[in-house]
Amino acid sequence: MGHHCSKSVSDVSHHAAISGGSRPSSSPIPEDTRHSNSVSATASPFSSPLPSRIAPSPARTRRKFRWPLPPPSPAKPIMAILRQKSRKASIPEENQIGEEGLGEVQLDKSFGYSTNFGAKFELGREVGRGHFGHTFWAKGKKGDLKGKPVAVKIISKTKMTSTVGIEDVRREEKILKALSGHKNLVHFHGAFEDANNIYIVMELCEGGELLERIVSRGGRYQEQESKTIIVQILCVVAFCHLQGIVHRDLKPENFLFMKKDENTGLKLIDFGLSDFVKPDERLNDVVGSAYYVAPEVLYRSYSFEADMWSIGVIAYILLCGSRPFWARTESGIFRSVLRADPNFDDSPWPTISPEAKDFVKRLLNKDHRKRMTAAQALTHPWLRDEDLAVPLDNFIYKSVKAYLRATPFKRAALKALAKALTEDELFYLRTQFKLLEPQNGFVTIDNYKAALVRNVTDAMRESNVADILKMMEPLANKRMGFEEFCAAAISVYQLEAVAGWESIATRAFEYFEQEGNRVISVHELVQVRNNSTLGITTFYTTNNSELKCKFKMCSGNESGSYSSFFSPELDKKF
Repeated sequence: MGHHCSKSVSDVSHHAAISGGSRPSSSPIPEDTRHSNSVSATASPFSSPLPSRIAPSPARTRRKFRWPLPPPSPAKPIMAILRQKSRKASIPEENQIGEEGLGEVQLDKSFGYSTNFGAKFELGREVGRGHFGHTFWAKGKKGDLKGKPVAVKIISKTKMTSTVGIEDVRREEKILKALSGHKNLVHFHGAFEDANNIYIVMELCEGGELLERIVSRGGRYQEQESKTIIVQILCVVAFCHLQGIVHRDLKPENFLFMKKDENTGLKLIDFGLSDFVKPDERLNDVVGSAYYVAPEVLYRSYSFEADMWSIGVIAYILLCGSRPFWARTESGIFRSVLRADPNFDDSPWPTISPEAKDFVKRLLNKDHRKRMTAAQALTHPWLRDEDLAVPLDNFIYKSVKAYLRATPFKRAALKALAKALTEDELFYLRTQFKLLEPQNGFVTIDNYKAALVRNVTDAMRESNVADILKMMEPLANKRMGFEEFCAAAISVYQLEAVAGWESIATRAFEYFEQEGNRVISVHELVQVRNNSTLGITTFYTTNNSELKCKFKMCSGNESGSYSSFFSPELDKKF
């Protein structure tokens, strides 16, 4: 167990959003956040209704963090900066002097949005301030929204001082428009502009932030109530991930309740830091909120798994009322995230179920490859519900692609692992196989295509999620049964994080050994010859002594743990 670095959530600084009024920060701003590189929350295109003696809540989301530690390779951030410069060299920023000394080059701040905001909406009071803008209550004047209250996020064009800032606004509008429709995602009504501002119109959430509810309950939720919250969070995040969107700023302040009622629905807001992620792409810009940032974000190489870490932090706070990683300065928080382990020993953890603790631990694993996906988390024993609709997981596409490209030896080992899986792991795989709508117990590449089409949005097209199908071409004109699907869809990294991993590996090795000693039929040899690229073979031709020799080479011993035999790097060793 590492350092005890939990901190009461009641000390968390609030960040006003759509539903809440601006409030003064409930804890002093750390010294590291007072410098000029933080974004000021005081400048507004409209006068604030707050009394002069009350300061608005500072924005707690930072576009870019200061490095707490040197990166693993000094070349990585340098090369990233060079790549960014090469991409943007042709787009001059504001106040940039031209090569021929022609003076200032003005940025194009025309977004092409509707310009009749004033004719359609009547602005009211300011209800929140954030990093990228100010949020106002408003009422529709005409059309479908006539007389209905809405939330309007106003972003001043004077604050858009670079092409990056302009692109951030364009991307947020594009993501909101593409994703709108999920029951746990704030509904987008439209975007408008005038000479001074951008107006993003969304549904009004009047129930307050999740953070406010946690504080009002004495700092934490009861375990059963926490499940209800976590399921809603996972459902909307799984939807975003399937569409190729990583949120990058998941925290209790960015989840709002629709109404003041206890049982009202939860909505995800603020896509100002979100981005599209192409298949197998890794992002490298350091963004997010310090207490919720994943280790790999600080190392500048991350994807959807970073959101899952943030959900793990939220779940930890919900269950025990403390932060899993805490320090008085931003750099101290980062060191804690990179080096410390969450405290699962102090109260109330001894009274919390083992399933809940396992759930949180599998999300707060510092190795991003071992974390559950959002869809997998919904099938975890702590949350499992036969009536819960588990969404399609794009993780199975990546896993199947890797399986099809693996060596025959590794595919055989994965099939042995699939036979040894427990019911807990099989539950997730059965839900995903069912979502592919198999015909006569088999799926083909057409099933994978049809499953994506059923879930497609404009966001999925933007992030090129469908491109992953091109990598699955070896599956063309072939069929895959449930047993082989399990072998293709599992991740050895994730299995290593399961409590019963050693017993799974031991059983799998026994299956593997049995397959290696059985008689091979002529029909199977023909299958191997005709399907060598797909790797349909389920055996490994050897005898016991040779197999033990292979195991010794792989694990360094002839007895004891068999888990090292099923290393994710297995195909590189043979």
